[in-house]
Amino acid sequence: MQLIPAIDLRGGCCVRLLQGRFDAETVYAGDPLEVLERYLALGAREIHVVDLDGARAGSQANRAAIARIAARAPAGGVQVGGGVRSRAVVDELVALGVARVVIGSVAVTEPDEVALWLRDPGAGRIVLAFDVRIDEGGTPRLATHGWERQTETSLWDAVERYLPAGLRHVLCTDVARDGAMSGPNLALYAEAVRRFPGIAWQASGGVSSAADLHALAATGVAAVISGRALLEGRLVAEEVAPFLPAA
Repeated sequence: MQLIPAIDLRGGCCVRLLQGRFDAETVYAGDPLEVLERYLALGAREIHVVDLDGARAGSQANRAAIARIAARAPAGGVQVGGGVRSRAVVDELVALGVARVVIGSVAVTEPDEVALWLRDPGAGRIVLAFDVRIDEGGTPRLATHGWERQTETSLWDAVERYLPAGLRHVLCTDVARDGAMSGPNLALYAEAVRRFPGIAWQASGGVSSAADLHALAATGVAAVISGRALLEGRLVAEEVAPFLPAA
């Protein structure tokens, strides 16, 4: 399992939101390259970037910052999401040097269209981001548009829908855990791997310690996204080294 550090962008700054709430923002750096350099020094060779303004408004307000990150990061080491709602935006991000483009809300609202994107430029360049809230019956239900809209679609049905298109990568975030550092939803990811072992699952939300990383590795996920725990120094170099390729 690989640890992929996260840089969340809002207004060009590196920030974190608590459970996706824009009124619960912490600013960590005015220049996201400062954070990128810290991650590279730890041994990270892949970076997860989220355009929070894009996720909320559907426009790429942080394009300049994304271009700078892509230019400085290792080749093929950046995946970017947030407000990617057209094939044209996918192509523009790839042209900036982004290796994988993360598709969120439109993967839920326009599945026929997004299935075409998986085939061209290819499934390897597309990550579908399914953000979930767990309902009273224990079923993960998808949330969209910066987590401001809740659906009745289950995670399992959404993944099943895309398998014929060649889906390879899924980033799954438990919204209730995001930014809270309350521990990841291990049961969710273990079930995801059990149901769809051919998918390279990326887990997100709740990581607060090295023990969480080892527990997630045991579920069989391919990668874990972490932002706040790294930004606040709760994960130190020695602890994360086993999960970073260049450490």
